[in-house]
Formats: sequence, structure tokens, C-alpha cells
Amino acid sequence: MTDTTADTTDTVLDTAATGEAMHSAHDPAHEAETEPERNGFIELGLSEAVTRAVAEKGYTTPTPIQVQAVPVVLMGRDVLGCAQTGTGKTASFTLPMLDILSGTRARARMPRSLILEPTRELALQVAENFVQYGKHLKLTHALVIGGESMSDQRDLLMRGVDVLIATPGRLLDMFERGTLLLSDVKILVIDEADRMLDMGFIPDVERIVSLLPPLRQTLFFSATMAPEIRRLGDAFLRNPKEITVTRPASVATTITEGLAVIDELDKREALRRLIRAEDVQNALIFCNRKKDVDILYKSLAKHGFSVGALHGDMPQSTRFATLEAFKAGTTRLLCCSDVAARGLDIGGLSHVFNFDVPHHAEDYVHRIGRTGRAGREGRAFTLAMPEDKPAVEAIEALIRHAIPPVEVEGIATAAWAEGDSRRRGRGGRRSAAPRAARSAPRPTAKAAHEAKPAREAKPVDEAKPVRTRRRREAAPNLAESAATDAGVGVADLGIAAPGIAAPGVAAPGVAAFGAVEPMSAQPHAAAAPAAVVEPPAAQQRQADQPPAKHRVGERRAGEHRAAEHRASGHRAAERDAGPQPRHERQAPQRTDGRRHDPERGAERGGVLGFGDDMPAFMRLARRAAPVATSVAAEPEEVA
Repeated sequence: MTDTTADTTDTVLDTAATGEAMHSAHDPAHEAETEPERNGFIELGLSEAVTRAVAEKGYTTPTPIQVQAVPVVLMGRDVLGCAQTGTGKTASFTLPMLDILSGTRARARMPRSLILEPTRELALQVAENFVQYGKHLKLTHALVIGGESMSDQRDLLMRGVDVLIATPGRLLDMFERGTLLLSDVKILVIDEADRMLDMGFIPDVERIVSLLPPLRQTLFFSATMAPEIRRLGDAFLRNPKEITVTRPASVATTITEGLAVIDELDKREALRRLIRAEDVQNALIFCNRKKDVDILYKSLAKHGFSVGALHGDMPQSTRFATLEAFKAGTTRLLCCSDVAARGLDIGGLSHVFNFDVPHHAEDYVHRIGRTGRAGREGRAFTLAMPEDKPAVEAIEALIRHAIPPVEVEGIATAAWAEGDSRRRGRGGRRSAAPRAARSAPRPTAKAAHEAKPAREAKPVDEAKPVRTRRRREAAPNLAESAATDAGVGVADLGIAAPGIAAPGVAAPGVAAFGAVEPMSAQPHAAAAPAAVVEPPAAQQRQADQPPAKHRVGERRAGEHRAAEHRASGHRAAERDAGPQPRHERQAPQRTDGRRHDPERGAERGGVLGFGDDMPAFMRLARRAAPVATSVAAEPEEVA
């Protein structure tokens, strides 16, 4: 009896244990605790090494762009991808590239794949993704960007790299120096193509593509799809698979937007109040100009905020250090230009503040796309001024919804300015009062003339007297003075040369032509001489002569004819004489028959070393009177 009871008790306990086990096996909560979470990247066809690295990063579910792009890239087809920021475009080409390149090894100076990025920060981020996702694979990569040591980059390329991540400018520089060869590139990735178009890199990209082999796989990704971007895609791609996850230039649903319209002088105070009112863990503050970045950085630092600055004019080492400090949480706020607005993935970014409304509507999408990534919530606020109404309307037309208005506590909300209130140039913004004055209708010319009061006519007796111009007194003529002292009339010589003595006359302080006499040979006249009275014969000769300008023309024509006659006579004599030996040939004569002789300049046509450049009045004086070679030798001729 006792044995039977014990057997029955054991059977009941076994049955209860079995039922409890079956119940626990069918319990869904128990299944969730026992079974590992399902990894969606395995279904995309990726290798075990890549999926394990992705799982270690904490990602188990691929994004829509990754679900569509990864299988197509693994098939070897070209891809034209368009998706908004924060959707995982970088991993959509990074993960399949790791699988494709894991089979073979690279050779020296010949990278097997090339990734072009518009900015250094974005290139650095892509390099970090390759390190994290490819840590279980034996693949090498090189980062070729500006601001870094070129010798270090050259050493990496000489060892051989599987993945080359570069900006267009430095890549072309290295290629022209012969540091790398692009003939072995099998995969080309052009990331953020719209940003490259804005920065003017498209000519460099076109040249780089022309250096690559035609048989390659090209992956083309962009956040917006403008007509220019599509034209580039058609030029670079061959039968691509077009992947569009969301509408281009759209804002993620995880981002809460806000717009505050305030005056320019209240913008800094409004920004400080927003930062204090919001639960800001870390935030990016965007400005349109680098100068404004520095000014805002100093203002926030002065008010005790943990802030850094980032723009394109900073050294590359400083930019990297500032960005790493912001990612590590050392710096809470980061004032930056649009250089940090494209593609940067900063984990857990809670807020984005647009201190200035962007000039281009597409930049607004990229700015606020830094927050609300990977399913997290984010908040974005824009500070606009009354003059920014056209820019805000362009943004709202692009994103196809209105930005909700917000009010800043303690700051008055301003109204939109009417009319065309855009900024002109780099100067300050125009105020409303001058704008209202400019917008008022201008009076016509007729109305202005009628409104202008008539000017009263002045009486005749009050008119100003007519001014008469005084004639300048003639300067004393040294030639006339000298001629008077010598007893010779100037008209007899046929010249009127102020300040120069007549030929053959020993004027005071001036030697006769051809004589070597110091200026102090004779004293100057004490007083101005009296007027010279010309004889009747000289007056008659002056009356018969034509005007001076006609006389000069006739004289020059006569001289030219005489020179031509002499030259023709010389040529006829040479023809009659026949050819002469070389040692007997004479130097060619001048066309006017004169030769310059420094020792006998006065006798051979040179006056005081003038030669043929003798003034016309000197030549005329030389013909009128004989030239005295020396005043002391022939005093009777001078007299």
C-alpha cells in the first residue's frame, strides 16, 4: 500500500513538471528571453564578418535605403540613390564594398576602390565607418585630404590600399605628382553629389572619372536630385538602379521644427534664452558666414557657455580637435558654418539652431538633418529677421509645409517686412524707414519743375561788371638786345628767337656759334635796350614774305629736294666708278650731304654739337649770316 502511494505521488509530480515545461515552452515572453534578437542584415546577403561587426555596433534592423541598395551593390550594378539625411546612406555602400573587396589584395599605389567626399570632416567619418565595420576583415584604407601631411599619405599609398577615401583637390594633386595610379579602381563612390555641385567640385570630379578605367561599378548618392545632379548621374552611370526612399529634400518626421521672427539686435539674446529654456544636451549652431561664427562663439563663451567654433578657415588639426571634443561631450555647443552640415553623424545630437536663415533652401534640409537620426527625436529652431521672408518662403516651398512659429520668452516677435527687403552685398541690412522712403512714388520731372519756385531776375544795375583779361607783358628779347648792342637789326637776320643771340653777334653771356668762350666773357646789360627801328628795305622784305608757317613748309620742301638731288648724284657717281674693293669702301654718307664731326661741328653742319637736330631758326640764322669760327681771331667780321 505504501509503495503504491509513493508511485502515484511520483507520477503526479512528473506530470506537473512536464506540464510546466510545456507551458514555459509556449510562453512568448520566455521565448523572447531565451532566443537572440534577429539580425536583419544577414538577409541582405552580407558575410558573417560584416554582420557581426554591425551587430557589435548595436544595429540589427537595416534602413529602407540599405534594404534596397545593399543587394543591388552586391550584384555589381550601378546605383543612383536619393534619400534624405540620416537614413543610413553611408552604410548602404560601405557594407557591400567590404564584402566585395575581401577576396583579393591591393597593389602598391593602385587602390582598388575610390570614395569621393566633398569635405574633410565627411571623409574622416567614412573612414571611421570602414574601421568599425571592417575590423574582422584584413582590409586597408587611406585618407587623402587637404591639411594633412602629404608624405604620410604617400607612404600609405606605397604599401597598397583597398579603399581610398579622398577629397577631389588633394586627389588630383597626388595624381599629378605620380604618387598614385587610378587604373585599378573597380568601385567608384560619389557621395553627397549635390554638395559637390554647390562647392564647385564637379569639374574636378569629371576629370577624376576620366582617369578611371571604363569597366567599373559606380555608386552615386545625393540627398537632393536637382536637374544638374541627374545630368551628372546620366554621364557617370551605366544602366543604374535608381533608388528613392523618400521624397527628395524632405525633413524627417522625427524632427520638431520651429521658427522665431525677431529683430537683428535681439538674435543673440534670443538664442541664449532658447538654449536655457530647452533641454539641450548638445547642439549645432549654424551661421552663414565664417566671420559670424567667430563673433557668436566669442559671445556665447563670454556668457559662460561651453562652446566651440568650426569653419573652413581654421587649420585642419584644430578642426579635427574641435570636432572630436564635441563628439566626446567635452564641448556642449558648436558654432559652425555649412562645412559641418553635410553627412556628419554625431550620435545623440538633441538640437540644431539656425542663427541665420540659409541662403539656399537645400541647406536647411541638411542642417536640421544632423538631429533626429536613426529614429531618435530631435528639435530644430530657426531665428529669422523681418528681411528673411523670401528665404523662408523658399524653404517652405521646398519642404512643402510651413515651419511652425514659436515665441521666445522675453523677446518681442517682429513682423515680416513688406516688399523686396533682401540684403544688398555684404553691408548691413537696410532699415525700415529708408525702405519706406524709397518705396514712395517719386515725382516726375514735369511736376518737380512746376513745384520749383521761379528765380527772381536781378536788376541790370546790380549785374556784375564784365571782367577783362590782362595781357601779359612780353619778356625781354635777348636777341633784340644783343642786336641793338651790336648795331644790327633782328629783321635783317630774318629771325625772332627769344633768348638766343643772333649768329655772328657777341651777345652778353652767349658766345658766337662755333666759338668756345665762357659765359662770363662779357658782362650783362644793365638795362633793357630800346626798341630797334628797322630800315625801310627790311620792312618791305617782311611785307613781301608769306606767313611764318608757310615759310617753314616751303623751306623744308626745298631742303628735301636738295637732299634728294645730292643723293641721286652720289648714286650716279658710284655707278660710273664701278664696284670698289672692300678696304677702299667709305662709310655711307648722310642723305643731306653732311657728316657729323665733333671737332668741326660749326663748319660741317653741326651747331654746338646739334648736328641734323639743329633747330630750324638756327639753320635759318646760319644762312643769313656767315659763321665766325672765333670771335678773337676775326673781330672785323663780327663788327
